[in-house]
Amino acid sequence: MGQPVDRASGEAGQQELPPGQRLQRGWPVTHYGPVPKFRPERWEFRVFGATADQEKHGWTHEEFTALPYATVVADLHCVTKYSMLGAEWGGVPARTLLEIVPPAPAVTHVMVWAEYGFSSNLRLSDFAAERTIFATHKDGELLTAEHGFPLRLVVPHLYAWKGPKWVRGVEYMTADRRGFWEERGYHNIGDPWREQRYSYQEEPGDGPEL
Repeated sequence: MGQPVDRASGEAGQQELPPGQRLQRGWPVTHYGPVPKFRPERWEFRVFGATADQEKHGWTHEEFTALPYATVVADLHCVTKYSMLGAEWGGVPARTLLEIVPPAPAVTHVMVWAEYGFSSNLRLSDFAAERTIFATHKDGELLTAEHGFPLRLVVPHLYAWKGPKWVRGVEYMTADRRGFWEERGYHNIGDPWREQRYSYQEEPGDGPEL
């Protein structure tokens, strides 16, 4: 694990934590529900919704892992108040997916779908951020099942719940819609630097009404 990442530039620099966070040594396992069993012959990643060509697109596990691979060094901030600094994440950048399957001009948000119907909504600008990545590896090693293998989304500038484990697809949306935790009292945006943990903290324009 390397140096912590400056939240503005993305460059390794001085240690800095968002408000209310504590530095974590190691990587705790936190998730809702059981760990799904990976069946490569059944696994498919889909992009659907308001795509520019109005078509659905899909990849097998072999096809998805053959997409251009990149690494980013980024921190992970959990809403349970721990932060893990300077991890190297390897996988497919979200920007690569947007280039392969462009969204329609009216798209403003995406819904990231995972196993068991779990979902997380993101503004398109957050999804398209430079360091948002569909991770298959951490620090050069394949993710374990408990940490999201075969695929998890990492959105370093937001709380970690905004990047689900066990991702299976992305829906392009022309209007915002709350995901699983966002419907259950968590903040619709989830910026750790503004400590946006819960929906009662939301301001007008932060998200659709509950």
